[in-house]
Amino acid sequence: MHRFCTILCAAVTAVSAAPAIAADSTFEAVKVTAGETLFQAECRRCHSPDADHDSYGPPLENIVGRAAGSYQDYDYSTALEASGIVWTPAALRAWMEDNDGFMPGTKMRHVGIEDRTVQDFILAYLTSITTQDNSAISE
Repeated sequence: MHRFCTILCAAVTAVSAAPAIAADSTFEAVKVTAGETLFQAECRRCHSPDADHDSYGPPLENIVGRAAGSYQDYDYSTALEASGIVWTPAALRAWMEDNDGFMPGTKMRHVGIEDRTVQDFILAYLTSITTQDNSAISE
């Protein structure tokens, strides 16, 4: 009987946690979708999400965790190449808000994205298109 109660309690716990997990994954999917839409509106005029599409700036696939100025075959500013910055979510947020203030001497023309919610959504999207571990590239 005790074993049955243990199994029953475990099943009830798992089932009751399922809506929370489903809600979290649904919320994350909504953030990524909104982020992609905002990326298209705010960033796509210069950056593609991947190397398969032309863009003026470097593609942003696998940007999270990558060393700044490290995408091969792109002519970065000296300031960005020499910065030593790794594109963490915090660094990307600062860049989106005010790239000239964050990195004086950059070539990128940019209108700041100051709304933190918009930044959150774009970061969710950029994280979703970062499919590799960039720690080796960042060293």
